[in-house]
Amino acid sequence: MKYSRVYVDAIGYELAPVVVTSAEIEQRLAPLYEKLKIPAGQLEAWTGISERRWWPAGYGLSDGATEAARRALEHSNVAARDIGVMIYAGVCREQFEPATACSVAANLGISPDASVFDVSNACLGVLNGMVDIANRIELGQIRAGMVVSCETAREIIDYTIQRLLEDMTMDSLTKSLATLTGGSGAVAVLLTDGSFSRMKQHRLLGGVTKAAPEHHALCRWGFESLLPAAVPKVDAILPQAITHTKFGRFMPQLVQQKVSGLLPARVSHAFTQFMQTDSISVLKHGVDLGLNTWKSFLTKIGFSSDEIDKVICHQV
Repeated sequence: MKYSRVYVDAIGYELAPVVVTSAEIEQRLAPLYEKLKIPAGQLEAWTGISERRWWPAGYGLSDGATEAARRALEHSNVAARDIGVMIYAGVCREQFEPATACSVAANLGISPDASVFDVSNACLGVLNGMVDIANRIELGQIRAGMVVSCETAREIIDYTIQRLLEDMTMDSLTKSLATLTGGSGAVAVLLTDGSFSRMKQHRLLGGVTKAAPEHHALCRWGFESLLPAAVPKVDAILPQAITHTKFGRFMPQLVQQKVSGLLPARVSHAFTQFMQTDSISVLKHGVDLGLNTWKSFLTKIGFSSDEIDKVICHQV
């Protein structure tokens, strides 16, 4: 990928206001620490994370993304109506549908002629969104586009702490360690063709893409059932079993009524979030992939390492 007419016009961000220290998380995990004989302060020592931020309970993801977008627009000459593409690129979304980008676009007053959609790809979503917009600008399809994201860590960390207190093992803690480093925040990146300002701007020169999808199972964040597989079948199985005993012919109906009251129709769909990471393998294979990508990038763009003043990498 090489671009000749794409510029990073502005970047906006919104910090979540609730500060949560690693010490506070360790206090909630005190029974686990005591059982495993882990000294206080290890979470920060292991991860380098002293604090993370959370949104207030119930805060809307589209609200955070909208604030970040407004900050980006305030630092540019681009109006909301000039945006030809609005992409929301977070892992966290408000619903399966509609696209969270629709809420952000409505909040900003984006033109009805703009493309509005979500892109989700773990930690790479914003970069994927930037590439999509850059391609459209390079082709002359649009003059400006914006990618936004808003992530929340409050819920998944709460679920993880609860799970750790129920399964107080070193294996469970090891798989959950990366989750406890997560934080909340929002960002917006505005890309243009450079026609909105005569001032010197930051050009997006290009990039390369490499992937190692064979390692896809090393980090998983999703939903799992709260119930054993057999539980939803109890209301059908138990009365049948009682029919073969000598409790009287009305007992199966009575049991059916009681069990049905305990197990509502949607109980088989009770789910909770989970996240597990093989941190050591992610680090090893991630660094290997990063080095290979870096070498390809230098060749593609025509740079040498000595010409690069600053490199910003994903947290490890």
